[in-house]
Amino acid sequence: MSDELANHYHAIIEKLGEDPKRGGLLDTPKRAARAMEYLTDGYQKSLDEVVNGAVFESDMDEMVVVQDIEFYSLCEHHMLPFIGRCHIAYLPQGTVLGLSKFARIVDMYARRLQIQEGLTKQIANAVQEITGAKGVGVVMEGKHMCMMMRGVQKQNSSMVTSVMLGSMRSSQATRDEFLRLIGK
Repeated sequence: MSDELANHYHAIIEKLGEDPKRGGLLDTPKRAARAMEYLTDGYQKSLDEVVNGAVFESDMDEMVVVQDIEFYSLCEHHMLPFIGRCHIAYLPQGTVLGLSKFARIVDMYARRLQIQEGLTKQIANAVQEITGAKGVGVVMEGKHMCMMMRGVQKQNSSMVTSVMLGSMRSSQATRDEFLRLIGK
């Protein structure tokens, strides 16, 4: 796919009025194609592959919180980056998930063309599916280049999204505990 994608970037550079044969741009189509493939490699991964069996039996039944997981994604409307932090909590019910797998789940879904609302929901559903937890909560804080670099150009704007499943949704006390633990 890289060669085909590189050809498209070559055409885009020409359409912008630049000379793709200019020294600084000579290899840009290939570099841009490789970068785009990397930034969207989440399409090539599955939840089972990412988790890789790292679900372990445990009698832990108190809240587990993983916070400040960095994410980088591309908005599906302008294909510009949005970046931020993801916080995940779950109430285990017989199994726990290996710590690094939370970051891998976030990356898998973030490396697809997205909107933050959908990304938040996909992560919550994935954690619920893989752990069978009594409750899952995900809060994401993002800064969107489509709003900062173009359009309204609001540099200090950010977006916060949340999805609460199971007891995180039905129990105000549980939800409040999660939000307190992440400083919200």
